[in-house]
Amino acid sequence: MALRVLACPIAFNEKAKIVRVIERAREGVIPGVTDFMVCDDGSTDGTAEAVEALGVRVLRQSPRRGVGAAIRRVITFAREHGYDIVVIMAGNDKDRPQEIPRLLAPIVEGGADFVQGSRYLPGGDYGNMPLYRRVATQIVHPWLFTLVTRRRITDSTNGFRAFRVAMCDDPRINMQQAWLDAYELEPYLFFKAVTLGYLVVEVPVTKIYPAHELGYTKMTPIVGWWSILRPLVLLGLRLRT
Repeated sequence: MALRVLACPIAFNEKAKIVRVIERAREGVIPGVTDFMVCDDGSTDGTAEAVEALGVRVLRQSPRRGVGAAIRRVITFAREHGYDIVVIMAGNDKDRPQEIPRLLAPIVEGGADFVQGSRYLPGGDYGNMPLYRRVATQIVHPWLFTLVTRRRITDSTNGFRAFRVAMCDDPRINMQQAWLDAYELEPYLFFKAVTLGYLVVEVPVTKIYPAHELGYTKMTPIVGWWSILRPLVLLGLRLRT
């Protein structure tokens, strides 16, 4: 029996860019993907309406709660509707939908549980990234992730990934904690997949940030960066579970 796969970009005030994401997805049928929808995290710029106008289903979250809460909502939806695999991707056109089969192959063909996209593996690409962000995402965070998990990882901050829905039913993975509502949930899930012994694989992917005039990123330099570092610190010191 074929595995049912739900692919879902997460979007907040990405009206222009989410349309391009959908256009990329429609350039050809994505092999292995059963359904494609968008989770809107309380947008106020008409993002949800723009998606629906293109005939794509929107999972609405209002008011805005954060990307972690949005991912949690997608996982709950996937569980309730019988999907086996969830693919999470950015709603601001950083990721390439046509690369989703790269994420699915280790699960479908190799029995992997969690597949992390890496822009830094051979075959990946990171485009016009400022030096400070490259240092943070290629050196600092992966070094700390590797230190606390004892597993060499090349790209621990990339949210473009696929995983088995059943993994999230593990009672040792507590996604409902309020401190995971923002960016924290992404490294949290990755950390748990590695440290709990699930079969984790990295594959090369493309992550090209949009031009600054289109809104480069919504992650703030201090609060946002701490959000992706905090799970490693708290979990590494066993201050959270």
